[in-house]
Amino acid sequence: MPNAVETILARDFGTVADLIAAQAQVRGDKQALVDARRSLTYGGLDALMDRIAAALQRDGVGQADVAAICATTSVEYAAAFLGVLRAGAIVAPLAPSSTAESLAGQLADCGAKVFFLDAGVAELMAPVLDQLTAKRVSLDGSGVGLHFETWLAAEGAKPRAVDVPPEQGFNIIYSSGTTGAPKGIVQPHAMRWHHLRRGAYTDRAVTMISTPLYSNTTLVSFLPTMANGGTAVLMGKFEAGEFLALAERHRATHAMLVPVQYRRLMARPDFDRYDLSSFVTKFSTSAPFAAELKADILKRWPGGLVEFYGMTEGGGTCGLQCHEFPDKLHTVGRPFPGHDIRLIDEDGREVAQGGIGEVVGRSGAMMVGYHNQPAKTSEAEWFSPDGLRYIRTGDVGRFDEDGFLTLMDRKKDMIISGGFNIYPSDLEAEIVRHEAVLEAAVVGAPSDAWGETPVAFVALKPGAKVGAGDLKAWVNGRVGKTQRLADLQIVEALPRSHIGKVLKRELRDAYLATASAGAA
Repeated sequence: MPNAVETILARDFGTVADLIAAQAQVRGDKQALVDARRSLTYGGLDALMDRIAAALQRDGVGQADVAAICATTSVEYAAAFLGVLRAGAIVAPLAPSSTAESLAGQLADCGAKVFFLDAGVAELMAPVLDQLTAKRVSLDGSGVGLHFETWLAAEGAKPRAVDVPPEQGFNIIYSSGTTGAPKGIVQPHAMRWHHLRRGAYTDRAVTMISTPLYSNTTLVSFLPTMANGGTAVLMGKFEAGEFLALAERHRATHAMLVPVQYRRLMARPDFDRYDLSSFVTKFSTSAPFAAELKADILKRWPGGLVEFYGMTEGGGTCGLQCHEFPDKLHTVGRPFPGHDIRLIDEDGREVAQGGIGEVVGRSGAMMVGYHNQPAKTSEAEWFSPDGLRYIRTGDVGRFDEDGFLTLMDRKKDMIISGGFNIYPSDLEAEIVRHEAVLEAAVVGAPSDAWGETPVAFVALKPGAKVGAGDLKAWVNGRVGKTQRLADLQIVEALPRSHIGKVLKRELRDAYLATASAGAA
């Protein structure tokens, strides 16, 4: 006879909150959450979620209302996130790396009735805290709002049961804002149900959570771990040495890391001293993942390596099982079953096999839309000739003869010089072939002669020395005439978002500002 967990997973639709309640029945004494200060079993987590949900309902947070969280990752953060779901409400996890004004704007946009925060966020938002209408609850007991333990409903409290439909919002994730004001991406419960049934995690999973819980990158690993009865090891902040020590101590089986974290881990002189033999699968997403780095991980880190390519907005997702296809490390893999990915040209027409076009995708995991921004939602959609809805990625790619997708670049990052398309990723791949180069980013700068021309920013390996002029000449001697760099600058590090994406707009803006100042 199937147990409570198996019964829910056999349904066409279920919720994360219901699955955790079932896990508490099946394995209540098993460790669910671990951070640097404490741990919580499934039984303890289930009871705490009930108290959080009951308190939210008491405070007027009804079905499909919003509660926001902005804090450092912790057991309390994770429980609050899950407790909001049990109340039948929508979670808005916000990034502490945002400005006070941006956070205030996001809180107003989502209409949060309760705001969970900690001392660090309260200090950041001090100039605007008094303007907030949401009830504040302090997750760390710092006195910046109602104390979490005091705010909770009484022990043993049970929330009112809520019947959540698949199309209801699960969470609102705000985009990083690297290309303008952050947009609230509304992901429905159906999308999360799709994620947690992929089968990558079981009750034996011990998952390292080392990226922030406000990122979709993290949630596609954290939520399936919890729903399937695994253990989540929470890091408040990523540090390579601590990650390795925790992974060894807890006998970690899974991790979701962004490429820059992998690079920092593999660069540690003591990496090979750690026992990582418990790893089953490691994942990566969110930023370009160099083929040579994938190869190094496969060689030195036990377990499989899978790269996901997709968007927070959903649509189509590709996966590359690097350990199964070592000759395809330059790609992001093939579409998952049930995921329809196509390439379209500037006029919205599908390109021929082997052609280059913008990546659009459709699957069971798609956003509802951008919160309060129907025009932006329309811009993100493409409809096939037979009327099916797809999500546009803004990425330019090409499928090879085996159906593997190679990404050329972000559409907005492509450089058109003298009528020729120049893909920065091609130049970046060539630059990092130099023995002194750690990483590189190429952007387009205005040119009177060519319209645009490529400019490179390069970070060198520790202790490496090479002049910018010599490196530029080396690169230009290896690329086509139309691809030659107009300028190359050596920088200490490339600016990145909280999930490791290189902020090319910052590089471009700083370069143009310097050029304008010089001209003046």
